[in-house]
Amino acid sequence: MAERIAAHSDIHFGKPCVAGTRITVQSVLELVREGVAPADICRDYYPDLRPEDVQACVQYAIDLIALTTDNHAHGPDNLDPRAVSAASLSRAG
Repeated sequence: MAERIAAHSDIHFGKPCVAGTRITVQSVLELVREGVAPADICRDYYPDLRPEDVQACVQYAIDLIALTTDNHAHGPDNLDPRAVSAASLSRAG
């Protein structure tokens, strides 16, 4: 699942996006927050996405929170969100 999310400094200022697109994880999560089903997100908002991409966005957020809280308890307060690496995401996939 980790390969579905990527962050590049030249795309949306380095915000994490669904790999191969310019669709930010944040944009997808905002739709999820509004209660839009993954199939509807793919059909009505982002036809280039698959439901697995929506799931990867949710998992990315979960892993980022886990990583942030783990590091906050044990380390620096200035955690870079891009530190959610393939290694940390691969635990979920």
